[in-house]
Amino acid sequence: MHADDTVHTHASGSVHTHAHGSTHTHPHHHENTKAVLNRMNRAIGHMEAVRTMIEDDRDCSEVLVQIAAVRSAINNIGKIILEDHISHCLVDAVETGDEQVIRDLNDAIDKFVK
Repeated sequence: MHADDTVHTHASGSVHTHAHGSTHTHPHHHENTKAVLNRMNRAIGHMEAVRTMIEDDRDCSEVLVQIAAVRSAINNIGKIILEDHISHCLVDAVETGDEQVIRDLNDAIDKFVK
């Protein structure tokens, strides 16, 4: 609930509690869930390949190339999620004046790019 007593609900009904103790909900609509899950499966496959390569004592340069593929896959997953969040959740937050969503997104971006 916001200072003006408005409540924003997720389609899934989930609620966010923030570090400063406030609790609110806002709509989430993710169009790219299937694409994210497909990419997650690919990234997991790359990680399993890295484990197998290490177990098989493969050349370090080959392992590093595979790790680069994992990093790239994860970055692409993050990009899809970020684009989806900006297109839907952030737009809704701006329209409703939910500044906490913007602060949360900034915090998440800072952590993602580190």
